[in-house]
Amino acid sequence: MSGRNHSLTLKINICYQMVFNYKKNRAWAEGIHIVMQAGLTMAGCIFFCFLIGLYLDKWLGTKGIFITIFIILGVVGGGVTVYRQIMHVTEDNTETTETTENSKNGPR
Repeated sequence: MSGRNHSLTLKINICYQMVFNYKKNRAWAEGIHIVMQAGLTMAGCIFFCFLIGLYLDKWLGTKGIFITIFIILGVVGGGVTVYRQIMHVTEDNTETTETTENSKNGPR
């Protein structure tokens, strides 16, 4: 029985090494990181604003006006935040590329 478990563990380790080789797939891993961060940021902003709108609608006795307003604000705010995050990441990549090119070319 332990031989079978060892074989299964070995197969899982081999699959893990094949799929999650970070050095080989670094660009892909960084890309998926940015996409996940953007998606979660948008969802978080919209959800948080939805909860604020829901609370205000219940507190003031209105029927959905604050939910609508705050969802729109959540979409806009999330979009601005995601835009800033993407600009920050692309700015970092540009600086890294320029540094790498300067080190290859040597001092001017």
